[in-house]
Order: sequence, then C-alpha cells, then structure tokens
Amino acid sequence: MKYFKLPDLGEGLQEAEIVQWHVNPGDTVNIDQVIVSVETAKAIVDIPSPQAGTIAACFGAEGDLIHIGEPLLEYAGEQQEDTGTVVGKMQTAQHVAEVDQFIIGSAHRQSGGTALATPAIRALAKRLNVDLNQVSGSGKSGLITSADVEKAAQLKQDLGEAKALRGVRRSMARNMARAHAEVVKVTINDDVDIDHWPKGEDITMRLVRALAQACKAEPQLNSWFDGANETVRVIDKVDLGIAVDTPDGLFVPVLRNITARSLEDLRSGLEHLRADVRSRTIPPQEMTGATLTLSNYGTIAGRYGNPVVVPPQVAILGAGRIYKSAVVTDEGCVNHRILPLSLSFDHRVVTGGEAARFLRVLMDDLVR
Repeated sequence: MKYFKLPDLGEGLQEAEIVQWHVNPGDTVNIDQVIVSVETAKAIVDIPSPQAGTIAACFGAEGDLIHIGEPLLEYAGEQQEDTGTVVGKMQTAQHVAEVDQFIIGSAHRQSGGTALATPAIRALAKRLNVDLNQVSGSGKSGLITSADVEKAAQLKQDLGEAKALRGVRRSMARNMARAHAEVVKVTINDDVDIDHWPKGEDITMRLVRALAQACKAEPQLNSWFDGANETVRVIDKVDLGIAVDTPDGLFVPVLRNITARSLEDLRSGLEHLRADVRSRTIPPQEMTGATLTLSNYGTIAGRYGNPVVVPPQVAILGAGRIYKSAVVTDEGCVNHRILPLSLSFDHRVVTGGEAARFLRVLMDDLVR
C-alpha cells in the first residue's frame, strides 16, 4: 500500500478543508489527475495524483480539516515509501465511531476534534443533536458534563445552530486576534480635496501611486516587525496588499513592486488578481508577502475607519466614502468632493511624526 499525504500548499498554510473528492475507492487514476479539491485560508486548491494506480481508500469526508503530512488517500499495491512527511494519521469517521464503541467508562478525545467526554455524555449529545466539538467542558481537565450538553442544546433551540468558522473566515478571526494582542495601533485621519479629479478617475490606482510615493519618503512604514525578537526590516520593494471583499470573506491579494511598474501594468495586474480571487483560483503565493495594505472600504460605505494592522506589517491605509463638503475659495463657498483617509500604524515601530509625514506626502500626490 502507498499513502499520499497532504503536501505543503504554500508559505504558512498548515491545514486545509476538504471541499470535494473527485475520486472514489476502486477508481483508477492517472498521474496529475485531480483527486481532491481543498480550501485553505488563501484559496481553493486542486490536488493532483502523484502517480497512476487504483484508489484503495480516501481519508476524510467533505468538510473535514486535515493538516500537512496527514494521509489523503491510499493506493492499492505493494508496500512502498510513504509520500510526504508523516505528521499524524487521519482516521475516517467510520473508524472513529468503531473505536468509540470499545471505550467504556472512560473519556475519549475525538480524532481531529477537541471534545473530551465519556460515552454516556456522547450518547446524550447524540440524542440532543449537539456537536461536542462546539461545547466547552466545565468539568475537570475540560471534561464535558451533562449540564454543558444541556446548556448547548438550549442555546441551539433558542438561538439556532452555531457554525464553526472555516477557511478564509477562520484565518481572518485568528489574524485579527493576533493583531489585537500584539500591535500597539494608532490611527490618524485626514481629508483630501479631489474635486479637480476628472470624471471616472480610477481611485484605487491613484491611491496605489500615492502610497508608492509615500513609501519613498517614509520607508519605515514599509517594514516587517518581529515583536518577539524586537527586530525590524525596512523593505525596499513595496508589495501592496489590497483588500477584496467577497461573500466567502476578506481576501488580500498582493500587487507586487508598485514603485517600479506603470499604472497601466498595475491596473491590469490588479484586475487579474481580483478576478482570480472571485473565482477562487488565485495561487496561495499571491496572497502572502505584503509589506503594506490598502483597504478601499469607501466603495461600499463608511467615511473614517480604524483599520487593523496585521503583523508583520506595520501600516495600513483605509480610504473612506467620497462625500461633498463646503469649501471656501476666492470665488466664495462651493461644494467639493472630499476623500477621507485613515492611516493605522504600529506605534512600536513607527513614530507619530513618521506616520504624519507619510500621510502628508500621500495627500500631496492625490491633489496633483
């Protein structure tokens, strides 16, 4: 037999969720034939077969989470070297159920879950239709009690089913919690008069160009900071993460080297990135390595924001909804279009003066 394990899917990606199996036990496959689609925190990835052969078993069902190095499937045939790095073994749901039947009078931790409960409590949870992996145990060492299960059942009845975060939304929750715990964030706001812009001006591209100029003037905001070791890397190349809102959650593809490319090239590159995000075909490597982020939430709503700085980055610019405001000129009081900006920065690395000068250069570029 030969096991094919979940391969490394890209920098920092340690787990994936099975979206769809394209093969079944007994099927014959060819080299590079797609066998399964999985969803990571970055994208949906089609995984090809590394060899030709017959499928003996598939490990995991749609919706299951697996980690790098855990078996995806087993090929029929003679014993051979396993592929990948062995981290653990993923058991099928049927096998877990069979093992549970032999564990009497003791608690059992489910494979791939966190539930610690006795067989009696598992039976109660099954009767009340409660997912034990969604229950926090109040007993000794986190053991789930009958009161915990009954409380969960009552909450489900009163408020509806609790759904586990998956894929992009789970990654976002973890990143936001990490940012809140680590970053000493400060946000400054200002307005730019853009009434002179021609009709149909590409707001995002103007912001990209302005950010490139601001990074040249104040490169400290285009840095990566390692808080654990208190080291900072000021990065010469500006790789701009651009937040893209989708029904599946927030994606941040990276527009590379914005200071060395023409606006036409950047516009074309951004259109391709957005299309790949919406179709969920963007390669994982195109979602990593940003040195600075732009969130143009004003295309939907919101004037000023409080954007979150996600480590190791040290700054993010938020662009709000354009509005009209009275402006006093030599000709009198007139209505002008105003673009509100919110710049958040990590005050462990960036001073208030550096952030203010960065914003000033950015605004000066926008009024040209």
